[in-house]
Amino acid sequence: MGKLFIVGTPIGNLNDVTKRQLETLENVDIILCEDTRHSLKLLNFYKIKNKLISYHKFNEKEKSPYLIDEIIKNNKNIALITDAGMPCISDPGYILVKQARENNIEVIGVGGISAVTTALSISGLDTKNFSFYGFFPRENKTKKRIIKEIKQSLIKVFVFYESPKRLIDTLEFLKEKLVNFNICVCSDLTKLHEKVYYGNINKVLEELKDNSKSELGEYTFIIEKEEIEEKEEINYSIEALLIDIIIKNNLSMKEAVDKLNKETSFSKKDIYNASLNIKKIIG
Repeated sequence: MGKLFIVGTPIGNLNDVTKRQLETLENVDIILCEDTRHSLKLLNFYKIKNKLISYHKFNEKEKSPYLIDEIIKNNKNIALITDAGMPCISDPGYILVKQARENNIEVIGVGGISAVTTALSISGLDTKNFSFYGFFPRENKTKKRIIKEIKQSLIKVFVFYESPKRLIDTLEFLKEKLVNFNICVCSDLTKLHEKVYYGNINKVLEELKDNSKSELGEYTFIIEKEEIEEKEEINYSIEALLIDIIIKNNLSMKEAVDKLNKETSFSKKDIYNASLNIKKIIG
């Protein structure tokens, strides 16, 4: 029986490759890749000639059973690579690896660089614990769910990928929904024009908007929400919080409701009902 190798590839700089990665790609029978044209740049750079098969999110369900048969029945050793970084990390591969495990095929990781860990390591943010979500969602329902998860999570650091065309809109959305958070935005990691933006969201947004080339490149961004002090974890009623906001900030009820919606994970319905309760009491 053959084996399945999960092989990391450079995320930008072709020199970020190990001897073991190159030896694996040279010696396997088949290399699976997302885009054969893209992967040929790496293979040609290192003079590796091997059989390439296109394997991506649109055909992985269809091709995986055939590839499993190749490993089991024809003793083929197969390597899976992605356009950049490690397969299965917001990239194709999960289906094939799962089927390999279910068929007792040996799956071997040939580690490489990852945009997630590279960005975390240079971010200057607390990375003891973090959550990685892949690409920031486009659907409003999913966006709201993620915001709720961030607000309620004990984890402070959250990592996302984003396209250059959507980056500023996404950060504006986060600015509107979250308060008191730092951010690190990394562009074109390991490439010649690598750039990192760091600081509070207002500062980073201003720098991105001032950069005429910010709509180019590939982005990984990390947000770190503010440490919640123990005294803030007291279970106040929503009514009490609304009254406190109105008095301390000299706001109207509507303004207080908007502020509480933005800064807490309470549902809009519960906050609205609390405001009605207050109005009933004070008339």
